[in-house]
Amino acid sequence: MSPKPKTPPPLADRLLEWFVAPHLLESLQGDLHEEFAYQVERIGLRRARWRYWRDVLGFIRPYVIKRKKREYSTLTNTDMIRSYFTIAFRNMSRNKGYSAINIVGLSVGMAVAMLIGLWVWDELAYDKYHANYDRIARVMQHHTFNGATSTTPATPLPMRAALQNEYGNYFSHIVLSSWTEEYILACGPNKFTKKGNYVEPNFPQMFSLKMLRGTQNGLDNPTSILLSESVAKALFGGTDPLNKLVKVSNKHYLKVTGVYEDLPYNTEFRDVSFLLPWKLYIEEAPWVKRSETNWGNNSFHLLVQIAPNTSFEQVTAKIERIKARHDKEEAKFDPKAFLHPMSRWHLYSEWENGVSVRGRIQFVWLFGIIGVFVLLLACINFMNLSTARSEKRAKEVGIRKAVGSVRSQLVNQFLSESLLVTTIAFGLALLLVQLLLPWFNELADKKTVVLWSNPLFWVLAVGFTLLTGLLAGSYPALYLSGFQPVKVLKGTFRAGRFASVPRKVLVVTQFTVSITLIIGTIIIFRQIQHAKNRPIGYDRTGLLSIRMNTADLHDHYDAIRNDLLQTSAIINMAESSSPTSEVWGSDASFDWKGKDSNKLGDFGTVGITHEYGKTVGWQFKQGRDFSRGFSTDTLGIVVNESAAKFMGMKEPVGEYIKWNGKTYTIIGVIKDVVMGSPFTPIQPTIFLLDEDWASFIHVKINPHLSASEALAKIEPVFKKYNPGSPFEFKFASDEYDHKFRAEERIGHLSTVFAILAIFISCLGLFGLASFIAEQRTKEIGVRKVLGASVFNLWQLLSKDFIRLICIALLLASPIAYYFMGGWLQQYQYRADISWWIFAAAGAGVLLITLLTVSFQSLRAALMNPVKSLRSE
Repeated sequence: MSPKPKTPPPLADRLLEWFVAPHLLESLQGDLHEEFAYQVERIGLRRARWRYWRDVLGFIRPYVIKRKKREYSTLTNTDMIRSYFTIAFRNMSRNKGYSAINIVGLSVGMAVAMLIGLWVWDELAYDKYHANYDRIARVMQHHTFNGATSTTPATPLPMRAALQNEYGNYFSHIVLSSWTEEYILACGPNKFTKKGNYVEPNFPQMFSLKMLRGTQNGLDNPTSILLSESVAKALFGGTDPLNKLVKVSNKHYLKVTGVYEDLPYNTEFRDVSFLLPWKLYIEEAPWVKRSETNWGNNSFHLLVQIAPNTSFEQVTAKIERIKARHDKEEAKFDPKAFLHPMSRWHLYSEWENGVSVRGRIQFVWLFGIIGVFVLLLACINFMNLSTARSEKRAKEVGIRKAVGSVRSQLVNQFLSESLLVTTIAFGLALLLVQLLLPWFNELADKKTVVLWSNPLFWVLAVGFTLLTGLLAGSYPALYLSGFQPVKVLKGTFRAGRFASVPRKVLVVTQFTVSITLIIGTIIIFRQIQHAKNRPIGYDRTGLLSIRMNTADLHDHYDAIRNDLLQTSAIINMAESSSPTSEVWGSDASFDWKGKDSNKLGDFGTVGITHEYGKTVGWQFKQGRDFSRGFSTDTLGIVVNESAAKFMGMKEPVGEYIKWNGKTYTIIGVIKDVVMGSPFTPIQPTIFLLDEDWASFIHVKINPHLSASEALAKIEPVFKKYNPGSPFEFKFASDEYDHKFRAEERIGHLSTVFAILAIFISCLGLFGLASFIAEQRTKEIGVRKVLGASVFNLWQLLSKDFIRLICIALLLASPIAYYFMGGWLQQYQYRADISWWIFAAAGAGVLLITLLTVSFQSLRAALMNPVKSLRSE
């Protein structure tokens, strides 16, 4: 067989022919060929060829640069951009699998970021529906008890007159409002329960309600009512509701004087479906009239709009001591009035020792950070796959540089590829957002919509896409465009032992974020379960609560109770002033023997009927329950453990307590009952007999009947004595579970984000594993021929990824411990952070990683070595 000809590389000669002038070409080629023949004899054919390449490239480079500059000077910017995207599309078409991984990962990350962006937008826009948003405030109070400051939004009724008389020039409006409560509205056959408020006449003007019919001044008349658009339609259909009569709580017929536009869901008063005149409130509730001079009765909602050229701080400084000046008895609690701006109602609503410490703003920051990190995970996938495939594009970069491409042009090329991928991903993300938005709204308790017609949305969307594209493509562009053409074309370019370090760092970053989210989610649900398992001091099973929206239920209470007992549907029934899940009243004026004069106590107060304890299932520590057999029980009280402990009574039964000019006797002590937040200590609470104070009926269902069977017997009895009202009830268990709604919502959202973070991370891991398996195909074939088992090959391909996950777990654990430990500090009754949480999160992620990587590893390990080595 004749030896191969020892000729220089033909491609190098063609480059010379392309760039060198004809009259110089022959002599130049002769010199180079002569030098090539000499080098072949001296250093060998292969090394001589690479030296020939070096000489040719070094000679033609000035010609290349000059020629390319001339060519590009004739191209328009449009032509260049078109060429960038054409090449980008071709690269995507040739690598469909990797392109799909990039597009899917980016689209999911962008969809999550957009959903979170809509959520954050909705939170930050809370209450901005009102035109006077930046000048409206709620009057609130600080009170100090035993060195601890508590904050309440409730104010005494006389404060309204004092503000008007003493500081009226600082306000444009001062408005009293009741708390939002349920009332029965009826018109002909249409009747239902809706929430509304008693307000002063200038409320609609202050909150800039958009009147669709009638006037904002309609509440001047005590027999008037303003309806929201949806309620007016429900009551009157398509007819004009103005001047029509509506029956409220089976008691008053009120004339509709106005219909206003429904308030959006992201407003403080979103549940307010109608407004009632304040004058009617005074007429029908004598206690309101009596409260006009009582500075100790904090039962009212006071809203103000400050005048122009004033500030909230300035007005607060003026009114701070108003209560202490008017009531010396209240002054011992160091009351301080202040204005809480409407802009902070929603986001900064939680107070601790007189300071606004947190609120929804913590969730805005939390979800905003999660959105950024989830999008970053998707961008990391793009970076990893692009840099991992760098060797496949090295020759392309080398040739393009050799023929004159400058680095900025290569950077633009790779960024255009990134922008093309992100543009496609953005379109897919918009589709995902539109499809997932109803589910997301239900999960997050929102009513957000994609702002298709808002120009700002599209400006942000385009900016968001460009930013994502630049972020995802920046590292690959700078990395790939930095290759040296001489090394690439000579074949001496190697990725190097440290070339994979940036990819490994990015993978560790991805899984650190994912594991942190998983650990955080587990801790959130553990805290919820810890509070749910807390002893609550009563039996919720089969316990119903019915709000007495009309006087008919209270007036016929004994008859209703007797009829229900005769049906055998219930075993007991009682009334109370508060629901089982809350304490609506409190008082600090109790006095007892041995009381420390410097010790101030704010006791929860609940008025009940005799059978309340038996109905809810009190658990007694000492003494007995109320009994109709003891006439003296009208001046008896039952206290919980916290109250007895606060008063310092070792044997409280038989002790006397003075309150409101009466002397009461403690007849029993019950185990602490969770009526407030399940995450905080139990409030000292006193229960006393007071039928006139009742607002709720509680019914204990017969345990031998199912809920549906019992309700079928209970409903007719209530309708018999209260025919003008729908029968509406709530299970005590549901009311208690409602206390965990905010935490559960955060937990569910965190779960979703953690799953998506793992999905995106594993998607990138799948692509990397696929590429590495493809890159090492021949190595695997050789190992199989030499006797390596499938397990050995699987271990070879998987161990690096497992090591990275372990590093991520080590990094994520202290991060999660620090942040979740801080989150738990806001709860006084909280779970501990156990070691198994980190172990479970790490084991779960490790298992998912192994499943992801093993698919590609086993596929490569099971490949026939004949096929993998055929090209050799």
